[in-house]
Amino acid sequence: MKISKYLLFMASLSLSIQSMAQGTIEDYNRAFGLAEKYNYGYVPNARIYPQWIGNTGKFWYVEEKLDGSKKYVLVDAAKQKRSELFDHKAVAGELWAKGIEDINESDLKLQHVIVSENLDTVLFNRDGRMWAFVKSGKDHLIDRGEVPAPPAQPHWMVVDEEKDFPPVTSPDGKKVAFVSDNNLCVRDVVTGEVVRLTTDGTIGNYYSSYIYWSPDSKKFAVNKIRPVEKRYVYYVESSPSRGSQPVLHKQEYAKPGDELRFKLPVIADVEKNLVIVPDTRLFDHQYDIWGPQWNSDSEAITFEFNERGHKNYRILEMSATDGAVRPLVEESHDKYVNYSRIFRHYLEDGKRIIWSSERDNYNHLYMYDRASGKPTHQITKGDWYVRDVVKVDEENGKIYFSANGVNKDEDPYFIRYYVINFDGSGMTDLTPESGNHRAVFSPDFRYLVDTYSTVSTAPVTCLRDASSGKELMRVAEADLSALVDAGWKAPEVFVAPGRDGKTDMWGVIYRPSNFDENKKYPVVEYIYQGPGDQYVPKSFVGLNRNMSALAELGFIVVMVDGMGTSFRSREFENVCYKNLVDAGLPDHIAWIKVAGEKYPYMDIERVGIFGASAGGQESTTAVLRHPEFYKAAYSACGCHDNRMDKIWWNEQWLGYPIDESYIEASNVENAHLLSRPLMLVVGELDDNVDPASTMQVADALIKANKDFELVVIPGAAHTMGESFGEHKRFDFFVRHLLGVNPPSWSDIKY
Repeated sequence: MKISKYLLFMASLSLSIQSMAQGTIEDYNRAFGLAEKYNYGYVPNARIYPQWIGNTGKFWYVEEKLDGSKKYVLVDAAKQKRSELFDHKAVAGELWAKGIEDINESDLKLQHVIVSENLDTVLFNRDGRMWAFVKSGKDHLIDRGEVPAPPAQPHWMVVDEEKDFPPVTSPDGKKVAFVSDNNLCVRDVVTGEVVRLTTDGTIGNYYSSYIYWSPDSKKFAVNKIRPVEKRYVYYVESSPSRGSQPVLHKQEYAKPGDELRFKLPVIADVEKNLVIVPDTRLFDHQYDIWGPQWNSDSEAITFEFNERGHKNYRILEMSATDGAVRPLVEESHDKYVNYSRIFRHYLEDGKRIIWSSERDNYNHLYMYDRASGKPTHQITKGDWYVRDVVKVDEENGKIYFSANGVNKDEDPYFIRYYVINFDGSGMTDLTPESGNHRAVFSPDFRYLVDTYSTVSTAPVTCLRDASSGKELMRVAEADLSALVDAGWKAPEVFVAPGRDGKTDMWGVIYRPSNFDENKKYPVVEYIYQGPGDQYVPKSFVGLNRNMSALAELGFIVVMVDGMGTSFRSREFENVCYKNLVDAGLPDHIAWIKVAGEKYPYMDIERVGIFGASAGGQESTTAVLRHPEFYKAAYSACGCHDNRMDKIWWNEQWLGYPIDESYIEASNVENAHLLSRPLMLVVGELDDNVDPASTMQVADALIKANKDFELVVIPGAAHTMGESFGEHKRFDFFVRHLLGVNPPSWSDIKY
């Protein structure tokens, strides 16, 4: 018995010594200097962005070398030959002669390059000016003047009130439709006579200025809008500049449960001087309406209706004769319709619609008959997922698209590209090598440039035939030699069952560059598990900024996609519905435990977790709901209470109206459960997630007499913490998982 206690004591002492050897000044210097050491993850030719030049069958790209030099290369796809896009020395010399002294022919730093189809002229931006390099005759450079500032874009939460669009001329050029004093008017172009078509428009129920003429110029369609009072979020910018007073910012920001405007599509018959108003029963309970657009025969308009709560989505057709409304496509689900993923294509024959749906548990394409409003057949099928439609080739009856999960012997998230016939036959893999692919097709779809890689293998870029997928030419291969020489270790793709013991969860494991399998390493999980996407990296990344540096301090850093995320199946994602409190954590825990069994150096008794945004919410949820497993959490800019967050994201997953599922998922309501170390971080100018969401968690923790740390970053928007917060994150996990005091900030070199 005494021997057992002695051995236990010695084992504990050994673990303590190993821990003390981690989180040192040397580790911090390596962590902070990792980006510089790895040259900020720079790998030559890791990212090739081909730019096709019209219908010439030629494209250009930027070729990179290990020494950092770059060259603009032209590729002739038909001949499979490459050459310089232009004379680099001549361009550099011309720019220098025009007064640009910071110029180097091996790295010209050109922006927004555009090449003419005859290859005679290259347009580009450099140092805020637009230039044209003309190659005909003697090479010379023409200064086209300053690059105009891009127009200011409204914030993505601002709802367009559709009031300021200019008058719209009919296709035949004879009439102009416009809105005056909230009502519809038409002016005769020849006589100037103005006819007022409506008198019922008011400031509280007005006609949109977005006017859509029928092809025959006899009618136009428009939405009548009943607005609602808007909600705003206010931010105080505490430190705009040294010595300045704080600035108050105001941001439109609708939240779950808020009232929404109502749109009523109407048709104005100009010849008869009347407005046709439809029955609203098929689109009453609105989240929003998109459209309208005219049918080619001018006999009807179509518009799309998204029901509040997102259980029903319809394409509706409204008769231009009597206003009758009928459904062309109806999509329904007992939980939610993934409306942001819907693909639709109205075929030019006016008789068919290609539509995407998850109705068979996977996202697939269907052919609809407009006359019956029913699908004639399913175009794609199988236990895999259509991601994006690249092109519908009506002339040849083909669809080019990307998908994941078709190949069962590889990572189910890997994206590949395919072509298929309208009738569902002849599906061909155009990117046959294993890996995650990104393809850019030529405008005539004869060729594609394909870049593929995995998180641990170098990207390869090749030219392919777009009908067979055959490789025609190797364009570029990334060179990892400098990164490997600097000590880079590839992350490991790790697969293990989730909560149900049978469904594979896919994740990655990052180890320190000085990894020693004889040491014990605490585990830190980076989480972003919000539904609507998939988050574990699948393509090569030279430096993972959220994970690589943290590992250098003496941690194993992991990330995994659990149930509730997307692109595996509808059933896999639906776990999130009215259940954001789940956050996939049961799958994450099961996955980490299996990894710990395989790799004993992973100390799963010391597991931390961090994340931002949805990951900020989920990391706090982890220590509130699973304190037996997660021992510390760093949570940045979390949407900690979904009632406080943006309407479109939260009503999609938690539904409408507001119910108990919002309360169950709230870290504010459940703050009293905290029993583990927690650091909350927020940017005072976060325009994505209302900063009050974090502050209300802090308030609830204070009222519950809980100890925690709060970091507010002046001037920061939606963030993981920026450089200050990153250092705080490092210190937090070193202190609470390694059990050592972090070194003084002044002692760290970087």
